Amino acid sequence: MSVDIDITGLPLERISFSPSPLAELGAMLHALSEPGHHPGLHGWATATAASLKPDLADRLTEADFLWRSARSDILLPSEPGATLAEELDALDRIDDETFVSAAFEITCSTTYGADVPSPLVDAAQRARVRELSAARGPRQANFTDRMLEDPLALRAWLRRLLEDCEQAFFADTWARVQVQLAADARHKADLLQRKGLTEALAAVSPAVTLSEDGSRIMVDKLASSCSSAYGNSLTFVPTAFGWPHLFVLHRPGWAPVIQYPIASPELPEVMALQVVQRRMEALAHPTRMRLCRTLARGPHTTGELAAAYGLTPPEVSRHIATLKKAGLLSTRRRGRYVLHQLDLTTVARIGSDFLQTILR
Repeated sequence: MSVDIDITGLPLERISFSPSPLAELGAMLHALSEPGHHPGLHGWATATAASLKPDLADRLTEADFLWRSARSDILLPSEPGATLAEELDALDRIDDETFVSAAFEITCSTTYGADVPSPLVDAAQRARVRELSAARGPRQANFTDRMLEDPLALRAWLRRLLEDCEQAFFADTWARVQVQLAADARHKADLLQRKGLTEALAAVSPAVTLSEDGSRIMVDKLASSCSSAYGNSLTFVPTAFGWPHLFVLHRPGWAPVIQYPIASPELPEVMALQVVQRRMEALAHPTRMRLCRTLARGPHTTGELAAAYGLTPPEVSRHIATLKKAGLLSTRRRGRYVLHQLDLTTVARIGSDFLQTILR
């Protein structure tokens, strides 16, 4: 499964790397609302949340559906500005119908990426948005009603909220990470010019690859979707607060945006969805579970395992092959015998790999 971006005919100069204050604020707000997703930011999230004035904390809770479970498209600008104010000005220039559709698409729509009419002009869509928001509780239902009844006032309220966040905590944190993000963006842009798109994507994330024919950028996600950047642009936005998430804006009619976490020595290797699935399936079989119990204690030959569990050597070999294909075993030769042993480090990582994959 992957989110594919069709880049047929898109010149390299229309592919850019740039930090975005608004996108980084969105990442920070998500980390504040879901600290469990970001154990490395626990100290920052705790200190920041404790420093918020009660009124600001209440207002953030009121609007947190825009960044809590996923990131609203309005927080991922395709043309990043130099300042938060500049990006908020650009957001103000979006018409109400487009703004409201984008704001509600993540949490108040049955699908993402479908070209549906705005709830401001379509009665059926408006009823559906109200129904889905009501299921998320009275706070979001009230926010939805305010947005549908007076979008201009709600948009002004939201801008003030983001400006208050800048004053409360974002400005200081942005000043600290901005240089690092800009340096990462320059490095990726330089790679793109010197070594091409394949190398640049590899530096972004192992989960972002180029198709063999060079027509699509594929993002390894627990979803299947596609969009097109033809005749438009593609923007990569680095984030210091985003890991393990890899966000892809692929809304119809909008230039696609990929927000990626910047590399850090303490970040674990990105694991492909298929690899995690293969490992979990390999361990799910009851016979292989019993074999793993023995192989976790030390190296054994196929013959020893067959004798211990009353299986035929071919049966054991098939199970061993499945575990090896999943990368769960290490093997070494001792004379004419091959010894197999469970790779405990790899097995121990399955839980964290699974979480990273589904949160990506």
